[in-house]
Amino acid sequence: MYASLRPWLFRLDPELSHDLTLGLLAAASRLQLDTLAPASVADPVRCLGLTFPNRVGLAAGLDKDARAFEALGALGFGFLELGTVTPLAQPGNPKPRMFRLPEAEALINRMGFNNKGLEAFVRRLQRRRYPGVLGVNLGKNKATPTAKAAEDYAHGLRAVHRYADYVTVNLSSPNTPGLRDLQQGEALDTLLKTLERLRATLAEAEGRRAPLLLKIAPDLHDDDVKALADQAVARGVDGLIACNTTLERAAVAGLRHGEEAGGLSGHPVFERACAVIQLLRGHLGASYPLIGVGGVDSPERGRAMLSAGANLVQIYSGLIYQGPGLVRRVAKALAPA
Repeated sequence: MYASLRPWLFRLDPELSHDLTLGLLAAASRLQLDTLAPASVADPVRCLGLTFPNRVGLAAGLDKDARAFEALGALGFGFLELGTVTPLAQPGNPKPRMFRLPEAEALINRMGFNNKGLEAFVRRLQRRRYPGVLGVNLGKNKATPTAKAAEDYAHGLRAVHRYADYVTVNLSSPNTPGLRDLQQGEALDTLLKTLERLRATLAEAEGRRAPLLLKIAPDLHDDDVKALADQAVARGVDGLIACNTTLERAAVAGLRHGEEAGGLSGHPVFERACAVIQLLRGHLGASYPLIGVGGVDSPERGRAMLSAGANLVQIYSGLIYQGPGLVRRVAKALAPA
C-alpha cells in the first residue's frame, strides 16, 4: 500500500507531508484504531534495566509533540523516542526547512526543535496506552544561552521523569546554535553534574530512576567521542545513542538540495554511525548500552548495526522511504532464528 501512496506524498512539500501523516495517525489514535493492528514482532531484550519488546525503535524527531505515538507504536516498534521537546514552545527555523534527496534516500532538515513545549507534551503522556518502551528526547530552547542550558535540561527531566521509561539528552542537533558545544569539556561536565544531582532527588521522591542517555553527533573526532563517553560514564549516564544527523555532504554532493543547510540523515549516514558504534563498543566494553541510529533502512543494515555493537536500533528516514513495513522486517531480521 505504501508503494502506491509514496508518489502522492512525495509530491507534497516534505514538512506538509509529515504533518498530514501525523495528523492522520493522531486521528487513528483518538479513535483507538491502533488497537486493531497486528502484534509486533516478539523479541524481548533486556537493556537499560528495561525489557524492550523488540530491538527496533523510532528515532526522535518524527513525533516531537507526542501527537501520534499510540498509532506509531502500532506499526510494530519495540520502543518509541518522542521529542525533541523544549521547556517552552518555539516555532523553529524559517520554512522551508526539510528537504528530500530521493537519489540518496536521505533527508536534510534544519527544523530547529519546533514544538509546542513541555506542558502540552506531558498532558499527552499522561493519557498513554502504548505498552512498549517510551523514551523522551530533551532539548534546550534556542533563546536559552548555552551557559544556562543545564537549567533547560533539568526542567525537562523534572517534567517527564515520572512518565518516561528513559530520557535522552540531545546535545547533537546541528540546528540550534551552540548546542554541539555542550558535547565536550567543562560544558558537558557542568550539565551532567546538574542532571546527576537532580536524578538522585527524583529517584528518592518517585521511587524509580529513569535511565538517562546522551545522543551524540557523528561529526566528532574519534578521540572526542571517547572523551565524551568517558565523561558520560563517570557521571552516571546509562547509555549512548549514536548518531544524530551530520553536516558532512560528500555523499550527496551534486544532488538537488544537497547543499542545503541543516543535518543530513538517512542512507549516507549509516557507515559513520556504524563506525561510531563500533568505536564506542570497543572503548566501553561489552556491557554498556548503545543504541545505533542512522541509515538503518533494511534488515541487512539492522543486522550490521548490531554486529557493530549496538544493543538496539532506531529508524526514521528509512520509514519515509521504505514505509511502515520496514519496522517489522527489521525486527524479524534481528530476532533469533
